[in-house]
Amino acid sequence: MKKVALITGASTGIGRELAWIHAENGGDLIIVARRKDKLEELQKQLVSKYGVEVRIIVKDLGTANAPQEIYDEIKSNNIDIEYLINNAGFGGIGKFHEREWQQDAAMINLNIMALTNLTRLFLPDFIKQNRGRILNVSSTASLIPGPLQAVYFATKAYVSSLSNAIAEELRGTKVTITNLMPGATETEFGKLSGMERTEAFKTTASANLVALDGYNAMLKGKLDVISGLTFSQKILTAILPFMPKKIVLKQIRKLQETKK
Repeated sequence: MKKVALITGASTGIGRELAWIHAENGGDLIIVARRKDKLEELQKQLVSKYGVEVRIIVKDLGTANAPQEIYDEIKSNNIDIEYLINNAGFGGIGKFHEREWQQDAAMINLNIMALTNLTRLFLPDFIKQNRGRILNVSSTASLIPGPLQAVYFATKAYVSSLSNAIAEELRGTKVTITNLMPGATETEFGKLSGMERTEAFKTTASANLVALDGYNAMLKGKLDVISGLTFSQKILTAILPFMPKKIVLKQIRKLQETKK
């Protein structure tokens, strides 16, 4: 396999679009998700159109041993990963004290633990080879606290902070880590999280646009990339640091209140 990208959460949305983009660029793929049928469908399409090699790993990254099992399977097949794309993640709406704890614990395990573990597993190989690109899919939610999505916003703040810190540690090497922060995007996330019934998801960006922005930023070794924001959202994002926090929190809560 050549120019191999490992993409988690590749069955739908941004992850699926990233797989298409990488294949179009002539790269081989290892695509990971829970739904075997979706992965097999994507595999067939990519191989047919671009002639690249695509392997699938059916795995629930929310389970504790999944990252190590993925790494071990790849190493046992003597495959060198050049691009690690940590895309898998999910969210959910509701007051923190009313939400099912198991759902939020699973969110923390996937959004934080799996991403961190995979990064830690593959990064030493990248450094040893002195080449490699990592793309971590965070969110513009990482920039602010998120009433009614407290845990999700907090997990994404972790992803952005971790990515930026490691990027500085990698300075002087040919290994880079890029932090992608999408706004509201047209994926299954909106439906599964309940966000599609909120003002925040009134306008969504295409998953392809976000994936392309993230992929290009990764190739260039950029630190951060924000994608999928409307003009008004860009202005709001720029002035957020200067606004009183109580006003920001109130506004964010309003944007995330579900419509009846």
